[in-house]
Formats: sequence, C-alpha cells, structure tokens
Amino acid sequence: MTETVNPQPVPVRKPVRKHRAGRLPGRQDWSSWPHYQAAAAGFRGYWYPVCFSSQVGEKPRAVTLLGERLFVIRDQGKVFGMKDRCPHRGVPLSYGSKQFPGTVSCVYHGWTFDLATGDLKAAITDGPQSPICGKVTQPTYDVEERLGMVWVYVGDGEKPHPIDGQLPEELVGNPAVVGARIQARTGNWRFACENGYDEGHAKYLHRTALWRLFKPMPVWNKTKIIKRGRWIYRVQQEQFWEADFPGLGRWSGLAWYKARPPEGTANIGNTASHRKVNPTIADQGFPGFASVSMPGVLRIVYPTFIHYEFYVPVDAGNHLYVGVLADFKKGLRTLPFYAKYLGAVRWLFHGQFSGQDKWMVEVTDAPPEKLYRPDDSLLQWRKLAEDTTEERLERLRAQGVEPADATAD
Repeated sequence: MTETVNPQPVPVRKPVRKHRAGRLPGRQDWSSWPHYQAAAAGFRGYWYPVCFSSQVGEKPRAVTLLGERLFVIRDQGKVFGMKDRCPHRGVPLSYGSKQFPGTVSCVYHGWTFDLATGDLKAAITDGPQSPICGKVTQPTYDVEERLGMVWVYVGDGEKPHPIDGQLPEELVGNPAVVGARIQARTGNWRFACENGYDEGHAKYLHRTALWRLFKPMPVWNKTKIIKRGRWIYRVQQEQFWEADFPGLGRWSGLAWYKARPPEGTANIGNTASHRKVNPTIADQGFPGFASVSMPGVLRIVYPTFIHYEFYVPVDAGNHLYVGVLADFKKGLRTLPFYAKYLGAVRWLFHGQFSGQDKWMVEVTDAPPEKLYRPDDSLLQWRKLAEDTTEERLERLRAQGVEPADATAD
C-alpha cells in the first residue's frame, strides 16, 4: 500500500531589510578638555550657593556639594559649615543639635565640635575630662551670605578668594532688587551650563514658551564669541527672522500676533524690544547679551533686568538650578517688581520657560556628540573652563598646595 504524503508548502522568504547605516557622532569623549571631562562633580576652588539664608537656622541643614556631604548651621547670626560625618562612628552630624553655644553635638554619643574651628570640645558621654578632646578636628567650610543665599567654598585647603570677586561685577555695589529660585534638578551640571549658554536652542525649543508667546524669534543668527575679563560673550552680528530651506520650504519666527522685529541687530536681549535700557545695565557696556564665567555662571542681559543662572554641582548626576533675576532699582521703585515677579515672572520665566531647559538637561546623553556651527559657544566655554582650571592648579602648586586634580587619577 502506498501512502501519499502531502508535501508541506515551502515558506517564502521575505527579503531581509538591512538596517540603514547612519553617520554617527565622531566625538566619543571630551578628552580634548581633560579637566572639563573630569569635572563631573564640579570644579573646586569656587563659591557656590546652596540654599536661601532664610532656610538656615540653629538646626543643621544637610547639603551635598561637589559630591561632598556637609551641613550648614546658624549661630549668633553667623552661618557655619562643617563636614557631615562624625569621625567617631560615621553618623551624619546634621542629625545632631546645638547643645552649647557655638557648637554642634552628634546625636549618637554627644561628641561636640566647635563650629568655627572644628575642634572636638567635648565627648558628653565620656565626661568633662574625656582624653579624646584635643585629638580630633572636624573639617570645616568657609561660608558667606550674599543675595539672600548661603554660599559655601569648596577648595583644596587654600584660603578662599573674596566672594565679591566671583559674583557678577554689576551685582557688587549697585542697588538691586532680586527674585530667585533654587531647585534641585536631575542631570549633570555641565549639561545645564551648556544648555544655558547654547546658541541654538532658545530659538527653537523656547518658541513654545508662554514667556516668548508675543515676541518674534530669530530663525538663526550669525554670532561670534569674544572674551572680556573672566567672561566670554555671545555677540549677535546678524539675525534672520525668516529663512527658506532648500527642498523644504520657509520657516519663520514671525507671526501676526507677535511684535515686529527690530530693524537692526542688538545685544541687549535676544528678541525684539523697544524699551529703554536701565542706566545701570547700559553703563556696563556688555558686548553681548549672553555671557558665561567659571564655575558655571550664566548672565542674560535684558533692557530692564539681568537674569543669572548658577549651576551648582551636587554630584555627577544632580545639580541645583539657582535662577536670580535682578532689577537695578531702589526705594519705592522696587515695589512694582515684587508684584510683577510673584504674579507673572516666577511662574512664566522661572517656571514654564526654565522647565523646558530642565527637561532637556534631564534627557541629554553626551558624549558621544556631533556638534554643529552654533556650538562654537560650547567649545569656547569648555576651553575657558580648561584654561582657567589649569591656571588655578599651577597657582596652587606654586604655593605648595597639592590640589585634588581628578585628571591625575
């Protein structure tokens, strides 16, 4: 008996679609700027704002700065800083309290440290004559208060430079009223600083921000970077409000409901404005409306106010965004500022507008990266950071101080 087997159909192979090869970024790291690449947790040798002055009282407030855990505390009106780890068993001193004037006591065994010197003054649970006293000194930090905020210096044991020499010059000696916001954010501080000084993103990303709703936005600029003192400036040479892209069509930063763009190219503000420039701002002679300085301070100049952003490294994956808006007025002329800031600017500018930057910093993943022409601003910032850091290291070594140079690891 013959059994016929029905042949199985031969499967038809579909052609395999090969993945189309792309032209991926060529810069795989930041080794061209070794100090900058190593500064994931920030640059040492600078003052950093860590919180509002009103947030520091007689109870320790824990802070992480440049990867270092410390705390700040107020005693008789002055704020002190100290390493947040008891040398006895490693318990955070910020859990402790002030049992005696001018000191802080560890919550665990009552080890008590002088706030000014860090010296161990008492070990409460070992009695008044404890032999451990005089043998332990807790690391301390230099602390100052400016602009309604507490600033901490993180160095390598050297005497800190005066804080007023690091603040934007126009904020020292000129009366001003300020509105500020401090927000803990995810993302490396370098991404935040590069975003702030970035040439291209504001024209596109922020075109949807309510702060810019009625303002025309350039499509693109011709820009140069110049250095003046410790700052580098983005100088707008030409602004283009509309552009035809070959094979695609026209892109415009104009609309019927927006203000008309200026006829010339200005460097006070990056959008149209016909407002009179504040005399204090005009006196500074800023060559460009956007500038940046070490250790990550952005300055954006508008006709009637200046906005500053301080990017404070917490650790490699987190930073503090400190936004400060300064209006250079005094006396009764400051009253309208508070109403405007609290009623609109705080949630429009320091809120939704800045929130777009926050989003981008959170999702940035670089290097690798492929930069384009407007990114000259980023390259010049990295060069500034690299050169300034090299100068500092050479200066410290000449003084006999061996800095914690991460590139030597």
